[in-house]
Amino acid sequence: MEYHVAKTGSDHGQGSQEDPFLTINKAASAAVAGDTVIVHGGVYREWVKPKFKGLSTKRRITYQAAKGEKVIIKGSEHIQSWQHAEGNVWKVVLPNEFFGNYNPYALEVSGDWLVTIEETKHLGDVYLNGMSFYEVSRFKQLIDPKVTTEVLDHWTRKMVPVHNQEQTKYVWFAEVNADNTTIYANFQGADPNKEFVEVNVRRSCFYPQDTGIDYITVRGFEMAQAATPWAPPTADQPGLLGANWSKGWIIENNILHDAKCSAISIGKEASTGHNYRSVRKDKPGYQYQLESVFSAKRNGWCKEKIGSHIIRNNTIYDCGQNGIVGHLGGVFSEIHHNHIYNIALKREFYGHEIAGIKLHAAIDVQIYHNRIHDCSLGLWSDWQTQGTRISKNLFYSNNRDLFVEVSHGPYIVDHNIMASEYSLDNVSQGGAYINNLICGKMNHWKEMTRSTQYHLPHSTKIAGFSFIYGGDDRFYNNIFIGADGLEGVGTSHYKNHTASLEEYIENVHKNPGDAEIFNLVEQPVYINNNAYLAGAEPFEREKDKIVDKSFHPNFRIVDKGEEVYLSCELPENFDVFLGEVHSTATLARVRIVDAEFERPDGSEVILNTDLLDMQRVEKSPIGPITLLKKGKNYIKVW
Repeated sequence: MEYHVAKTGSDHGQGSQEDPFLTINKAASAAVAGDTVIVHGGVYREWVKPKFKGLSTKRRITYQAAKGEKVIIKGSEHIQSWQHAEGNVWKVVLPNEFFGNYNPYALEVSGDWLVTIEETKHLGDVYLNGMSFYEVSRFKQLIDPKVTTEVLDHWTRKMVPVHNQEQTKYVWFAEVNADNTTIYANFQGADPNKEFVEVNVRRSCFYPQDTGIDYITVRGFEMAQAATPWAPPTADQPGLLGANWSKGWIIENNILHDAKCSAISIGKEASTGHNYRSVRKDKPGYQYQLESVFSAKRNGWCKEKIGSHIIRNNTIYDCGQNGIVGHLGGVFSEIHHNHIYNIALKREFYGHEIAGIKLHAAIDVQIYHNRIHDCSLGLWSDWQTQGTRISKNLFYSNNRDLFVEVSHGPYIVDHNIMASEYSLDNVSQGGAYINNLICGKMNHWKEMTRSTQYHLPHSTKIAGFSFIYGGDDRFYNNIFIGADGLEGVGTSHYKNHTASLEEYIENVHKNPGDAEIFNLVEQPVYINNNAYLAGAEPFEREKDKIVDKSFHPNFRIVDKGEEVYLSCELPENFDVFLGEVHSTATLARVRIVDAEFERPDGSEVILNTDLLDMQRVEKSPIGPITLLKKGKNYIKVW
């Protein structure tokens, strides 16, 4: 069955092309497995809540924009009843019934791991011709530019500058009483009744209310301006668009922006814990996160019921917390060919759950061919990064590119460009870093206060727990580029680590005891055939390598909008310094999990295509692109 929705339709219609429905929700209340909902051009101000699920990959329910037509779903409402208050400040008084049971101007940004908020922020927002405003906490801050500047400067000093300083003079403040919500905003001389002004009203744009709404496709929409809440891994994690603890969604070819917190959610739901650390305050969030994994298992967390989503070809920008977020619910998924930028640069609030992509328990998740830039943190894979592959991604102009935290592997990071000044935080073990170009600071440290889960291979079944001893990592065929004044680029931080599992075991058992003797010896690392330029430094025991501290590659990422180019120079001996193709057969098993590097289906993984999907032959150039050569390079990478 094919249903049609159009702005000229009626919800009393038949839903046919000749007699379309008016709202997408009306179609969502009718569409069942195998049906398609085609939405025609226009702006739809509603929260679409799919009612029925698809039954398989072949019998899914598809929601798509009509071919060649622009369809926008918004969580906001257009407001034209502004009254002049004082100076450049206008106000609008809205009855609380206008918001239903979800008033973003009464609801605070709050929850576990939200930190460094001196002033309460709310989920609401004001938009002038699409540009979001900044919230202030007192009416005086709307009137006095000096007070407003001091407040915003406080934030930019604490973290990093917002990405649009001119925007910071546009501010709003709200008062909510038992009957009404009054929103004040400084429009800097614009008349809000003549310009296009919107305010947040709905939590989401497309998100089922019930869990288990499986096999849904969402294609070709623009969605924006949703009042999404803070989404830590110990809470319900709703997004502007999301699957809500379901299986088999396809989210593709959408433009998503201006989520207050998160745009796409493939995360957990509230029954497995909801901000207990903040509410109960009796245990650390770490403990509640441990418990949420076991709670999820009792609630049916497994490959047969949860995850296996595909998120591809989306453009995601201007969100306060995440472009894509998820804990537990994103297992066995694929995330590829997405363009994610301007995430968490507005800096109205801050916490430990912020990144372009922030996933916990990314078991067997494949993250590849994404362009991630101008984010507070590009990609953060936290807890249970096992069977995960981070491949052929382009990171640049981020405050950090990649963070892998308290995980035990096996996970693969291959053929990526990490071009920011801060490339990698590695607080995990069991990783394989193959054929990357890494141009920034790298940090590596142990974590001996938090023991986290690992799993049976390709499963959600828990096999054990471990601390992060540091090491058990593999670095082959990478190019490291340093810079003046930049420390930590390269693999020298593995100094004093053993260089094989056999050596490690021999050294451990020179001492009597059990658990304590494993803390006395550094885990093995497997490091060879890397290039270290412009001050980057190698692991002391690496045998085959290029080290040229004085050679400066003049590396640049040239962003031309739709296209991105890599520009660099490489030394004369680069062409003769070749690397083998790595695979399951060449990568040593990880120690703690006792597992091999494999594909999600358990078959052999072979890293034989580069960032441009060009075939690698045995003994080919190191780095992410086989076209790299000595001398000058200028290569299109997006």
